Amino acid sequence: MSESVRADNTITFLGTGGARIMVAHQILASGGLWLSLDGKNVLVDPGPGCIVQVNKRKLRAETLDAVMLSHRHLDHSGDVNVMIEAMTGGGFRGKGKFYAPADAFGPEPVMFSYLRKFLDEVITLEEGGKYDLEGLKFETPLRHRHPVETYGLVFHAGGKSIAYITDTRYFDGLIDTYKADLLIINVVLTEPRPTVDHLTLDDAEKIIAGIKPKAAILTHFGMNVWRAHPWEAAEGMTNRTGIKVIAARDGMVFQLSELDKNTKS
Repeated sequence: MSESVRADNTITFLGTGGARIMVAHQILASGGLWLSLDGKNVLVDPGPGCIVQVNKRKLRAETLDAVMLSHRHLDHSGDVNVMIEAMTGGGFRGKGKFYAPADAFGPEPVMFSYLRKFLDEVITLEEGGKYDLEGLKFETPLRHRHPVETYGLVFHAGGKSIAYITDTRYFDGLIDTYKADLLIINVVLTEPRPTVDHLTLDDAEKIIAGIKPKAAILTHFGMNVWRAHPWEAAEGMTNRTGIKVIAARDGMVFQLSELDKNTKS
């Protein structure tokens, strides 16, 4: 079904909380993203509590084909080991791939060494990388401005493109790089902070207005963004840009078929 969006092409938000305080108190969950695209199941950024959210949402970890990290920070990688174990049936059904930047395998590796033998392959992500997960193609086009090695992801499924702009400080290259039908943006801040390399709500709106996707989803909210009611911010962005902007909720399932509809309020 290369030219149409499959009915099962979905993105499940296993958590919408980001940064230390939100994660420590689990004000919002921090389980990352579960992508079901063109018959493949991919888990992206399994933060603390991911295994709980997967089972709560009645997803089956053993159906995963890959686990991917945009970067090594704890709110993105805290449950990577338990999710690899679950994907591989505790090693009894060795399968699947693990993708992560090089520094995730450095002096403080995020993955326990014994898990390598359970996996079909461990793949290092790099800037400009192009990957093929048994027919599901994706890219890591650009290194982000963040304290550790960090890459966003662009998936191609069912004739659609899905861009995930993970943690980064704003820079102009983001707009040129992440042209996509669906844009998912991590938004931690309400106001810029000189020492914190994260996007603000204003940054997100600028990116959305510049890219003009069919729809955009905000997620990975910091405490101040949560207090500012991200659903209200999303509504304002929709009205100002003419693009449907959604504030993700824990457990929300977005179907790619929605991109073919007139989604503007």
